Amino acid sequence: MASQTLSIVIPAFNEERYLGTLLERITQLDLSGVGLTKEIIVVDDGSTDGTVAIARGHDGVRVEVMERNAGKGTAIRRGIGLATGDFIIIQDADLEYDPGDYVPMVEAMLPTGTSAVYGSRYMSGWLRGKRPGQSWVAYLGGRTLSVVGLLATGRYLTDTVTALKLFRREAIQSLQLETTGFETDHEITSRLLARGDTILEVPIRYYPRSKAEGKKIGMRDWLKAVRTFWRYRKG
Repeated sequence: MASQTLSIVIPAFNEERYLGTLLERITQLDLSGVGLTKEIIVVDDGSTDGTVAIARGHDGVRVEVMERNAGKGTAIRRGIGLATGDFIIIQDADLEYDPGDYVPMVEAMLPTGTSAVYGSRYMSGWLRGKRPGQSWVAYLGGRTLSVVGLLATGRYLTDTVTALKLFRREAIQSLQLETTGFETDHEITSRLLARGDTILEVPIRYYPRSKAEGKKIGMRDWLKAVRTFWRYRKG
């Protein structure tokens, strides 16, 4: 059987501290066991540090530079549009999520007709509760958005805000996405569920970082997420 391709879309804004290590880990990741090759796309969202230079310094990485900071959702949309692989995974540029978890996510998708697989930090065992180093605000914000998602879409997902999401290319590229910030995650979820697509979850690892270490999401983004779930609950 011919090899298929996984497009790895990495939105990045001022991530010079972490991006190089992430790209090394992705480059070294062997996906031959699940029959995949890699397409790596970094979308720089108007960074003012060395993010672009670091990305361009890695062979085999396509770098798309946006002229100004337009939001994570805009960078994700740009990357999705550029991707040519059979599957697309969205990976944050920091080191909170482990590329090694691509494999179980792909393994969950391949034998099924599911449109998306979300990496969940809270599914079972030690992944269920607040993670070491994770703030209570971030933890409770994420868990309550699962309830918001249930009320808006009728489907409960343990981790709607996970930053590790895998899609079949035709499923994600067919969505006419509109949002520009962190709320794009919730627009995608709402639109997929509204048209009857299936989303599976698999447990993943998670290594949270603090505001001091560059974490950007905050309370305002929680409020936007609630509005986004409601706005797109019917597609």
